[in-house]
Amino acid sequence: MLWSLLKFAIFIGLVAAAAWGALFLTEADGGVRISVAGSEYTLGALASVIALLVLAISVWVLFKVVGLAIGFVRFATGSKKTSIDLFFDRRRERKGFDALADGMMALASGEGKLAISKANKAEKLLRRPELTNLLTAQAAEQSGDTQQAEAAYKRLLKDERTRFVGVRGLMKQQLTTGNTDTALKLADKAFSLRPGHTETQDVLLGLQANAHDWSGARRTLGAKLKHGSLPRDVHSRRDAVLALGEAQDILDDEKSIEAREKAIEANRRSPDLIPAAVMAADGYTLKNKPRNATRILKKAWSVLPHPDLAAAFARIKPEETSEARIKRFGPLTNAHPDDPETKMLRAELFIAAEDFPAAKKAIGDLAETDPTSRVLTIMAAIERGMGSDDAVVRGWLARALTAPRGPQWVCDTCDRPHGAWAPVCESCSSFDTLSWVRPKDGTAALPAGAEMLPLIVGQIEGPSDPDPSDGNDPSDVPEVDDIDILPDDTEGMENIFTDDKGDIAEPELETANADSPPLDFVAEKDIK
Repeated sequence: MLWSLLKFAIFIGLVAAAAWGALFLTEADGGVRISVAGSEYTLGALASVIALLVLAISVWVLFKVVGLAIGFVRFATGSKKTSIDLFFDRRRERKGFDALADGMMALASGEGKLAISKANKAEKLLRRPELTNLLTAQAAEQSGDTQQAEAAYKRLLKDERTRFVGVRGLMKQQLTTGNTDTALKLADKAFSLRPGHTETQDVLLGLQANAHDWSGARRTLGAKLKHGSLPRDVHSRRDAVLALGEAQDILDDEKSIEAREKAIEANRRSPDLIPAAVMAADGYTLKNKPRNATRILKKAWSVLPHPDLAAAFARIKPEETSEARIKRFGPLTNAHPDDPETKMLRAELFIAAEDFPAAKKAIGDLAETDPTSRVLTIMAAIERGMGSDDAVVRGWLARALTAPRGPQWVCDTCDRPHGAWAPVCESCSSFDTLSWVRPKDGTAALPAGAEMLPLIVGQIEGPSDPDPSDGNDPSDVPEVDDIDILPDDTEGMENIFTDDKGDIAEPELETANADSPPLDFVAEKDIK
């Protein structure tokens, strides 16, 4: 309201000033005398002002007419763009951007062919390939025309501004078709163009890990840390995984010294990484440094009890007596006394010492609360050692064959169990996704379960008069005599349980080697 009143007051003031000025000029004496070619013209004050205004307007109109004439001449000769050219250019550009917008809307709506059509129209009108080629490529991918999409991405490579987009698009196409070798080269090129691009870092890291390019993967991981796309603690963990993968490859090439150093480095980077702790401890054991090996395994066990840690702990002193081994394992078994792994470990130690009542007490009620295949197999060994009937032993073994496996190395991405830890999942190729957990279904059958029978119970002679009412029909269990081949990793371990007559024998601890300690008779690797 106040602003309206103010504008009205200003308008009244201007009108009053103009009226006063006109009145002043009318009453003023004198004027302007103009002499042209001997003729004189005298204008009054008011006429002079009016003449000045007319002259200014005439000059402005003259300049416009001259500019229009010059523009027409330039249009006729084609030397430069004229206003007419600019008018048509703006009109064409507006239509081109309208077509580009329609194409983007069609792409978002899932209409790939319509989006391609709009992109082609936009290209004709705009001549902006950095925009239209990208729309064409994405629309062609959506409609399933991979050849047209590839051609569009290749056109993007010609412009420095769109080169990264073109390389990334071609990389994703190669990943879709499963051509990982070419995808790795493209990912490396994309990474060199934009080292801070998070998606490119992740793709390159995964491809390098799958190709066992551990040194390259570690460089990529360092770039992720440098550009802030990875927390420092996660970087340390994954760097340890890569170092461990490198150590495993070196070990396969029989370069034991380099493998030990890489394993020790991996353990230093991530002390809770179980495979790294096992390999580093074995390396210290071979170097005759049992204290270092013990320290590493104790630290890893305090985080998560694991059978591989116990096996490595046994390999530190493979020739010790069973009583000495029980005592030496005290720090491990006392760390997590209620953990199922600790209970099974204690039971295994007592079985090796032929103290079967103590073994049964150590394993407690796991057979009822957590009846995994390993628990039930241990129970079969305990019953066999305590002199129970063969039917009882067979009953435990029959249950073990179909019982859940318990914790395993399971991929967090695809939920596939693995027999051994690996840096990369064998199923989905995900990097650093294997965790020691129970599978979701929990009902994985025991592979080659029948081959465990002679390992646990020896050459058992079937009962002469089986009683069908006892629920343990021997015909339901494979005959031991029909089993000719033991698993390779059980060679030399039968003596832990049975002698030549099938009876429980004295554990031959002094003959055990670092690869097959007495402790491992029911380890996870023996029941796969």
